[in-house]
Amino acid sequence: MNLTTAVTPSKIRDMNVLSCFQAEVVLQARRQSAETAVVSLDLGLTETAVSLAPTHILLPDGQTLAWEQIEEITANELACYLIADSAIEKIQLFSEPLNRFYSLMPTASAPTMLISGIPMHRIKGTNPHRDTLSKIKAAAPIAGEVLDTTMGLGYTAIEAAKTADHVITIELDPTVTEICRRNPWSQGLFDNPQITRLIGDAYDVAEAFEDGRFTRILHDPPMFSLAGHLYAAEFYEQLYRILTPKGRLFHYIGNPKSKSGAGVTRGVVRRLQEAGFRRVKPNPQSFGVVAYK
Repeated sequence: MNLTTAVTPSKIRDMNVLSCFQAEVVLQARRQSAETAVVSLDLGLTETAVSLAPTHILLPDGQTLAWEQIEEITANELACYLIADSAIEKIQLFSEPLNRFYSLMPTASAPTMLISGIPMHRIKGTNPHRDTLSKIKAAAPIAGEVLDTTMGLGYTAIEAAKTADHVITIELDPTVTEICRRNPWSQGLFDNPQITRLIGDAYDVAEAFEDGRFTRILHDPPMFSLAGHLYAAEFYEQLYRILTPKGRLFHYIGNPKSKSGAGVTRGVVRRLQEAGFRRVKPNPQSFGVVAYK
C-alpha cells in the first residue's frame, strides 16, 4: 500500500477547467456584445468575471483563449478541458497496466468519469453529486473511521469526511488519481487531512486492516464484469471482520429493476448474509443495499 502524494494548494487554486456548459455561457455573452461574462472556471463550483475581446477572452490569471478554442470546447459535450499556458487539453488518460481509457465528462453538476466510455456515476435522471449524496444517506449517520473501498473521483470520500473522524479511500489505478488532480470537484482528496488515499486492490488492502476498525464501509465497486472479486464471499468476510459491531456497510450494486441488476443483487444479498451480516436491507434510492453487523 502506498500513500499517494498530494498536489500543492497553489496548483489547485491556479487550475482552470472548462466544459461545454461554461463555454456556452461565454459564447452567449459574446452574441450579446458584452464586454465581460460571469462564468465558472472550475466546472460550476465558483464564478468569476472574464473579459471579452474581439479575438479572445482574457482570464483573471492573464491567460487568453481564442474564440476558436471556446467554440471547440462548446462543440464537445463529452469532455472537460484543462487550461494551461493559454492552451486547452482534454482531461483524458490511458492506463497501460489496466488497458483502460479514462476521461472526465461534464454534467450540469459535478463531472463524472468515463471508463472506456462507460460513466462511473448515475447520470440518467440524476447527477454525480446527487448520486453520491444518496449513497451517503443510505449509510447515515456517517461518523468515526470510514472506509471507502473504491475511490474513483473521490466524491464519496470527500462527502463522508464532512462528518467522519477520518476516511481511508482506496484506488486501484494511479491513473485515476491523475484524473482527480485535474478535476476541481476532486480537490478535497488532496487538501483535506481527514482523508488518506491508498493505492492498491481493495481485496488485498482490506486484509491488512485490524478487526473492527471501521464504523462505516462504503463499497461502490465497478460493475461485476470488471471486478467480480469485489463481489466475492471471501471479500465480504473481510469487510465484516474489519467493521465494528453494529457498524454498517453500504454496497452499491446497480439498478435493482434491471434484469442484470436483480440477479447481481440476489447474489450479493445471499453472500453478505453468509459472511455474517445479520440484516441486509435493500435501498432502491441509492441502487444498493445496507448490511448491518
